[in-house]
Amino acid sequence: MIVTILNHTPNPVETVAFAAKVCYSSMNISDIKPQKHLVSKLIKSGHLSPLEHASFTFAVEGISRACSHQLVRHRLASYSQQSQRYVGLYNFKYIIPPSIEKNEDLKNRYKQFMESTKDFYNEIAKTTSYEDARFILPNATETKVIVTMNARELLHFFSQRCCNRAQWEIRFLANEMLRLVKEAAFEIFENAGPPCIRGDCPEGEFSCKRRLDET
Repeated sequence: MIVTILNHTPNPVETVAFAAKVCYSSMNISDIKPQKHLVSKLIKSGHLSPLEHASFTFAVEGISRACSHQLVRHRLASYSQQSQRYVGLYNFKYIIPPSIEKNEDLKNRYKQFMESTKDFYNEIAKTTSYEDARFILPNATETKVIVTMNARELLHFFSQRCCNRAQWEIRFLANEMLRLVKEAAFEIFENAGPPCIRGDCPEGEFSCKRRLDET
């Protein structure tokens, strides 16, 4: 999996701080000077709408279609994904889950299945069309996608997907995205991540008990 930031709002922390200052100031906009310390106050108070003025665009490669299907459930975002209708995937790559990777017998059978699927895909694609051949492609097929989210939605995304209860692949993706945005806008994402790092776990009986283990 390769995750990079393609672009983001220039000076995202200052942009959010500026928007926040507008909400609480009687000054003319041209006279307002952003104050970074306002950002942490916003987040602590739950006044998150100013965070929507900062956006981040990621390039994601080497994830499975299973992972991308989970990703696009986060609706307050923009996505551009490699098309299986217009792109021929004659020698498609695929993701092997760690639980299968560590079992030599399962891994070999898994690979055999994928190779036989490739052969059948190639047969269909050469005689009909990519859009019909794609019907046999497995969820494990690698894909690439461009993702744009604003900072508010990213906080929600990290809260959901950095949790140990999240599926392993999208959890890894979320943690990589979080690492990158912390470098770009630390004040916004300093305390981002699963709810348990800020308070109680909402998972109830399904909790991984990480917070208890760390205390």
